[in-house]
Amino acid sequence: MSTRSLQMSFGGFAAQPPSDRLFFAVHPDARAAQRIVKLAHSLRAKHGLRGKPIPADRVHVTLHHLGDHAGLPDSLIAMASEAAARVSMSQFEVEFDRVASFSGNGGRKHPCVLRNDAKDANAPLFALHGESGALLRAAGLGRHLQRRFTPHVTLLYGERSVAVEPVEPIAWRVREFGLVHSLLGRSEHRVLGRWELSP
Repeated sequence: MSTRSLQMSFGGFAAQPPSDRLFFAVHPDARAAQRIVKLAHSLRAKHGLRGKPIPADRVHVTLHHLGDHAGLPDSLIAMASEAAARVSMSQFEVEFDRVASFSGNGGRKHPCVLRNDAKDANAPLFALHGESGALLRAAGLGRHLQRRFTPHVTLLYGERSVAVEPVEPIAWRVREFGLVHSLLGRSEHRVLGRWELSP
């Protein structure tokens, strides 16, 4: 038996597959969330897509990914939460007014998303991303972060790409952001913490 086969035959050597994803996100209010889901159903029918629309309780704008993990990393959650508590920003409005697909990754389906490509659109959202990112990096969590930020709400995953098209704007007031625990493979999100922005 080879050394590698021998190692794999003992427990504890094989890495556990990721089961938990952590990310910071902004969620729409209930009215905007319902409008987003309605739009997803409309696009699904219009373009003959088979993917299921993301349900209202899971639609969001991702601010920062904090990685995929085998189990919840308590120390990372504590450090990220402490950094989030130091964010100092006022509430603001966001608006999204067009849909399009992002490119699929290999065999993955194309995410069809709601976004806003206008110059200076959603500047306060970029500011929240920047400030929270700086605080997370200062806390030693920079290895988890991506500097590129393209604000969007994923509507569904389609087997083919949808070209850019305008839609009736969907807007809401951002009053808080949250740390989300996604249970991979179970289509379930749990909000571990919420941080309110100043009125």
